[in-house]
Amino acid sequence: MEIPPFTEAVARICARDRRYAPAAFLFLHDGLLKTLERVQAKEKKPRQITGAELSDGLRQHALDQFGPLALTVLGRWGLRTTRDFGEIVFLLLDAGLLGKTEEDKIEDFDGLYDFETAFRAPFLPKPRRRAPKIPAPKP
Repeated sequence: MEIPPFTEAVARICARDRRYAPAAFLFLHDGLLKTLERVQAKEKKPRQITGAELSDGLRQHALDQFGPLALTVLGRWGLRTTRDFGEIVFLLLDAGLLGKTEEDKIEDFDGLYDFETAFRAPFLPKPRRRAPKIPAPKP
């Protein structure tokens, strides 16, 4: 079976499954490549990454790309939980665009972090430190 170009394969997937925008697949692909680069540079050898590593890499990629708008952009593409990252990964696996091991499963992406916290919290104002209370002088 011949594997079609990535964008063509994504168009076919999106025609069958409308949960995610085509841009979500491209975002995931870019974030996957960046995460692989980072992990492999750190470990000095190629290896597959885990669902948790990919999800964390995608969190960082979204923050780098979209800053305070990350939650909004991802939401518009249908991405609301780390499980959605896994759903896209497994759609790409089914299309023959990614490889997997026997240990890989969709549940690897379940509940890894809360999107609201991951994408909004970095941009919220830091709480002010209260000045220490100075005890009143004793009479």
